[in-house]
Amino acid sequence: MDAEKIRKAVGLILLVSLISLGFYKPFKQYMEIPNQLTIFENSSQTVSTALPAENSPSEAFSLKFTKNEVEVSGEKNGNGELIYEFAGFPLKKTKVHVLNDLRVVPGGQSIGVKLHSLGVLVVGFHQIDTINGKKSPGETAGIYIGDIITEINGKKIEKMKDIAPFIQEAGKTGEPLQLQIKRDNKKMVTKLIPEKDQSENLYRIGLYIRDSAAGIGTMTFFEPKSKKYGALGHVISDMDTKKPIVVENGQIVRSTVTSIEKGTGGNPGEKLARFSSEKKIIGDINRNSPFGIFGTLNQSLENQIADQALPVALSNEVKKGPAEILTVVEKDKVERFNIEIVSTTSQKFPATKGMVLKVTDPALLKKTGGIVQGMSGSPIIQNGKIIGAVTHVFVNDPTSGYGVHIEWMLREAGIDIYSSEKKAS
Repeated sequence: MDAEKIRKAVGLILLVSLISLGFYKPFKQYMEIPNQLTIFENSSQTVSTALPAENSPSEAFSLKFTKNEVEVSGEKNGNGELIYEFAGFPLKKTKVHVLNDLRVVPGGQSIGVKLHSLGVLVVGFHQIDTINGKKSPGETAGIYIGDIITEINGKKIEKMKDIAPFIQEAGKTGEPLQLQIKRDNKKMVTKLIPEKDQSENLYRIGLYIRDSAAGIGTMTFFEPKSKKYGALGHVISDMDTKKPIVVENGQIVRSTVTSIEKGTGGNPGEKLARFSSEKKIIGDINRNSPFGIFGTLNQSLENQIADQALPVALSNEVKKGPAEILTVVEKDKVERFNIEIVSTTSQKFPATKGMVLKVTDPALLKKTGGIVQGMSGSPIIQNGKIIGAVTHVFVNDPTSGYGVHIEWMLREAGIDIYSSEKKAS
């Protein structure tokens, strides 16, 4: 057994002895020390511990000691370790990973969202007055609400108007339509025979369908070089089926807030905004995920109050306490408003609702009552870093809601912060 292992074993024996004597705190803090620590270059994180620490020879980071804390700052290339000691004996190591510096520009602008689904979405059934009574051929064919029709007779379907010629032709020939549908990420094939509507003398399939959706939200960030952006912070679902819209493509445009419906307990408020198809398109949409919508801007955006790229914070850097959001409550003006991070979860894997936040700004409370629909995506900034976005409001308490960590929105946008991890020199 080498000397280091012997020293570590002795240290553990001393620690166990102290625990048996009632000294629980050192052991508790020893257990809470992370095995790995990830930091951005030129940034720092603090590890709380009652145990002393020293760094092995490395250029990966620098250390600054304060009472019960070790502040780790990312500096040069390389990886290193923090070694924690108890009574002079090494007990535990923390591997330190230093990532390349990453900065994104915060948003806050109100945007209009136009989504085009992959195929056409079935949102309901209707009964046709046929010669044999009322029926829905689509329901008879085994189609469900929420299904997406992607092909008919081997031809790709993109819009509602693509379907009508197939229906009338099949009605005249008596040949059934062969439909390919997507249901819960599975592809299925079924046959459907259109029926003649006696009141209109036209063939129908008895389905309500939709090929697009529109709404408003808030821009969260964009990366200045690639122009990749993230917005909303949550998935867009169809208002009838409540299922996420599978996106074929889409666009975002600028929108103007016209008024606010103030939120009250049990009744979330809403931003009322306008945008039209004539509005200039400022970006595309290629992804609709649980963490928001994502795509590429065709121009840089300005919010007039925070247009410089800011560093981002990993989920384990976010702290309870004061923060601020950027959002629009009147026309096109982006403003800062104070909030409080009530709780935050250090997440190792992508997950929504990573933070609970509360609006504390008197001006915003007076204007909106707290968090309102349309505010989703408003960037959250703490200590000069973008930490996430507003996503949901608590129905019974509109002053409070959830936020998502920026770490996961960056990933969904195709900005892989970990691929730039620094390697040992």
